Order: sequence, then C-alpha cells, then structure tokens
Amino acid sequence: MGLTFNYKQATPFLSDTEIRNIENEALEARETLLKGTGEGRDFLGWVDLPLNYDKEEFSRIKKAAQKIRKESEVFVVIGIGGSYLGAKAALEFLKKGLYNNKTRDQRGGPEIYFCGNSISTVYIKDIIDVIGDRDFSVNIISKSGTTTEPAVAFRVFRKLLEQKYGKAGAASRIYATTDKEKGALKKSADKEGYETFVIPDNVGGRFSVLTAVGLLPIAVSGANIDKLMLGAQKQRDHAINDDFKKNPALLYAALRNIMLRKGKSVEILANYDPCVHYVSEWWKQLYGESEGKDHKGLFPAAVDLTTDLHSLGQFIQDGSRIMFETIIDIKNPGEKILVEKDEANTDGLNYLQGEAIDYINRCAMKGTILAHTDGGVPNFVIKLERANEEALGRLFYFFEFACGVSGYMLGVNPFNQPGVESYKKNMFALLGKPGYEHERDELLERL
Repeated sequence: MGLTFNYKQATPFLSDTEIRNIENEALEARETLLKGTGEGRDFLGWVDLPLNYDKEEFSRIKKAAQKIRKESEVFVVIGIGGSYLGAKAALEFLKKGLYNNKTRDQRGGPEIYFCGNSISTVYIKDIIDVIGDRDFSVNIISKSGTTTEPAVAFRVFRKLLEQKYGKAGAASRIYATTDKEKGALKKSADKEGYETFVIPDNVGGRFSVLTAVGLLPIAVSGANIDKLMLGAQKQRDHAINDDFKKNPALLYAALRNIMLRKGKSVEILANYDPCVHYVSEWWKQLYGESEGKDHKGLFPAAVDLTTDLHSLGQFIQDGSRIMFETIIDIKNPGEKILVEKDEANTDGLNYLQGEAIDYINRCAMKGTILAHTDGGVPNFVIKLERANEEALGRLFYFFEFACGVSGYMLGVNPFNQPGVESYKKNMFALLGKPGYEHERDELLERL
C-alpha cells in the first residue's frame, strides 16, 4: 500500500480489549456510511466519487487548465473553506510553498493566488499589486454565489478583468465552479457566458477537493489529476473492502475515538515537511466542521515540526495531558542534500558529514515521537512513500472516509454544519442586510 497507519507508539495507552471492543462499532459505522442509512445521507457523493466522477467534465477541466496555463501569468482562485483549502493543500504538497517565487519556465504555468477566504482589504490589494499589468484569469468557487467573503472578492476582480479586457474578454477568463442549475453565481455565469463547472449537490464543501472545486486549480498548477484520482480510487478500495485490522481508515477512526473516550480532547496533526502544512489546514476543517457539534468531538490542532518544537514543543511534552498526536510521515522526500565537511567545524556538525539532511530530519522525528510518548502523549503515524499525486489522492480519501466513520461512531451527523450559520446571522444584521434589520439594535447593545 502507498499509505499505512501505525499505532505502535500508542500501544502503552491502548489495551487489546479496547481495540477488540470498538471493532464492531467501526464496522457498523462503515456499513451505515456505505448503505447511506445515517444522518446526512444526502451528502455521500464523495464516497464513490473516485470512480463515478463526470468524465466529460473532467476532460473540460484539463482543457480549461491548459488554456489558463497558456494565456495567464496569474491565476486567482476565489473561495472560502472547502472551496479553497483542498486546492491550496494540493498546490503546497505537490508544487511546494515557493511555487509562486519560481520563474515561469520553472513553474510551467501561472502564479496561483487564493482570495475570498478572508475579508482583508490589505490582502486583496496585495494581490492586485502582484497582478499589476499582467494577464490573469479567475476561478470563482461558490455553490450559491452569495457567500460574503468570496462574493466581495469576486466583485473586485471581475471589475479589474472587465476594465482590462472588456466584458466579452473578461468572460472568457472567468471560470465559475458552482451549482449545476441554480443560485446567483450560476445565473450570472449563464448570462455572462462564463465557463462553468459543477459542485455536486451530494458533496459538501469540505469533501469537495476531488470535484471541480479542487481539480481545476490543481490542474492549472501542472499537477496530474488523473494520478490524483487514481490514488483516491486505490484508497477507496482499501477503505470499503479491507478487514478492520488491515484497514487504515477504520483503525484511525476507531483509535481516535478510543482516545477521546479516555479523556484526550485534542488531536494534533503533525508533519516534518512544510509541504504538508496546508494539508493540516484542510484536515482541520474536515474534522472540526464534521465532528464539532452537539458539544462533542476532538479539537483538531496542527503543528509543523521541527519548527514548532521551539514554541509549542514544551507544552506538548510537559503540559496538560489532553492530547494525542497523528504524524504524517513522507518516507522519501524526492530530493537529496548532503551535509558537507567544514574544516573549522565551529558548529560541531562534522560528525554528520556525508549524511542527508532528510536523515537528520527523520532522526528528529523518531526522537520526538519517543519523547512525546514518554511524556504521556500517544502517537499515531500515517506513512506515505512520497509526496506525489497518487499519494495525495490516497491521503485525501483516507481522511474523508475515516471522518465519515468517526463521525457516526461519535454519534453526530458528520455532514452538516449548523454552527457555521451563527456568525453569518450576526454579521448580516450588523451590516444591515435586508431581512435582518430588527436584530441589529440588539446586537449593537451587546457590543
């Protein structure tokens, strides 16, 4: 397998009896997920998506990506939450964090920036300044077209496009990923002639990375989306068919629930390569929004190691024993840099001469796992062979499937997000949105 799950370093905190006792729960939760008999059954399209995706649209996505790569120096992706985190995670994982700083020849395509994920005036202006007089295109991603953050950003960048290229020229550079038939963005796209891609009705935003939501930006980066889907297909086969003890997704879902029941209320997703940082951000939304309801759930946190060993490391080692760690380990980084001998040896590192920097990193990882385990923090390890498209497809699907199973084991609906609407209602009232006026005065008094 290209993805494995190891809980050896958590065995001091788990008993065989606990694992045996929770096995049937995990299997029943998988059955509920696969048969669609649980809450949120209308949002299970992602389960079979790696096999049953729209092949015609998939082909159009690749053609659109080639067009954007050819005619644009900058590509702006506008979306929030699940409408940007998956694509951002893929870009960082596959093309690394300095992608935009490389030359056009090194990238092979446009610089890619994500907007509409905040309401920061400074950030929007920074992207405008980065674009300058260069050619650019926009991908607006919104199911409804009325979500505040992306809708505000789209107004700004649509105006810039129309000023630069005219209405018709701008329309040829705007790509709308939205509802198939309804909504403000779909209506506008049909009227203006934007090329459109579909957010399926039965796939929620945080599970949408393998739809056009994620696939178009990922393809624009030059990544191979066929291999991405292949990885997801392979992991799906393991998730739905493998026995409990050989099933990474079921084991992960079950063991994290054991940890929660034993008083571990925080899960820390840790990595030892910056390319995984935004995978952690995507994971935080996936699990936080899926499980954090009815006053239940694990709090999903993340650290970048060894970086955060010099900040949060003290707390993880000696602070409140409320957490466990899950490490994403990339076995082969794909690059090799050796430590060279220094005659002066002022840093005392000559004992490492000839060693690969990755070897040092792996020793740091192993040493930290042992130290944290000794300090009372159980550790799980998810291992990938390398950071490529197939591995990422596997990882995306692994986490999604485990999330569905884990949510049902927890006793919540993993596919809704009622709490997200609370801040929106208050914001709309404070902004004076029609229909919310009567609540504005009350909120102002409270402030």
